[in-house]
Amino acid sequence: MNKLLTLLTLLPLTLLAHLNIAVSYPYIGALTKTIGKEHITTTVLAQGNWDPHFIIPRPSLIAKMRNADALIMNGAQLEIGWLPPLINRAGNPKTSPNTPTFLNLSHHVELIDKPSNVDRKDGDIHPDGNPHFHLDPKNILSLANTIKEFLISIDTEHKNVYEKNYADFSKTWNEKLSEWSQKMSDKKGLKVIQFHDNLAYFNKAYGIINIGTIEPLAGIPPSSKHTIDTIELIKNASPCCILHDVYHSTKTADFISEKTGIKVILMPHDIEALESIDNLSALFDYLTSAIR
Repeated sequence: MNKLLTLLTLLPLTLLAHLNIAVSYPYIGALTKTIGKEHITTTVLAQGNWDPHFIIPRPSLIAKMRNADALIMNGAQLEIGWLPPLINRAGNPKTSPNTPTFLNLSHHVELIDKPSNVDRKDGDIHPDGNPHFHLDPKNILSLANTIKEFLISIDTEHKNVYEKNYADFSKTWNEKLSEWSQKMSDKKGLKVIQFHDNLAYFNKAYGIINIGTIEPLAGIPPSSKHTIDTIELIKNASPCCILHDVYHSTKTADFISEKTGIKVILMPHDIEALESIDNLSALFDYLTSAIR
């Protein structure tokens, strides 16, 4: 019986009528569906308005993993607290790391802000570098190409389809990149405060300068002292605004705003992080229009 199961696991996925690809986050699901279209189904594990660092590995997610033909994750240890338990509990060889049907996207982009050393006293830092690389819209093309190559590797029969879908997406996305670059051209050099540095790649792409975070350290809630220090920093450095994620409370940011007069701007990190963000283009349309 075990030999039979092993043989079935190793069968080429091209023999399957339809690929069920599990992905960790909505943006990966959107890219995968754009390239695969009718030849795949995407099963998105995390919702867009959840904190991407902290997902509860619910039994329903385990069931989704058991039925997957492949798994695509963000990587750079963003899923470190929740995806490995799902993989282990599902017991599905097709979603196991280091197999042909497993893709870690972080291995295919250049990560920034890699710490020189890792110590828990510095907060919840990511030793591989900042994992929010999809928020540089230029990285989206590279990620789409990586997903295209991955789909071809597990489904060679539809290689031409995947290549055409990528080419169509690339043309449209390059047009949007030009549009967003124009919209952000006068934002270069703007100083901002963030709650958590999840916009590092977006800020770097458009020359926005992050001068501080409301979190004293990554993953550490704001203290009274750090809040007072942030207020003083804002008064001295005059940033334009506070860029805030959608999954942390804005209570401290609102207090700082009240004391300094600068605005708090919600910045969604993924599709469906806000109701109006229903696709990848909409995500960057919003982000490039929010800072004024």
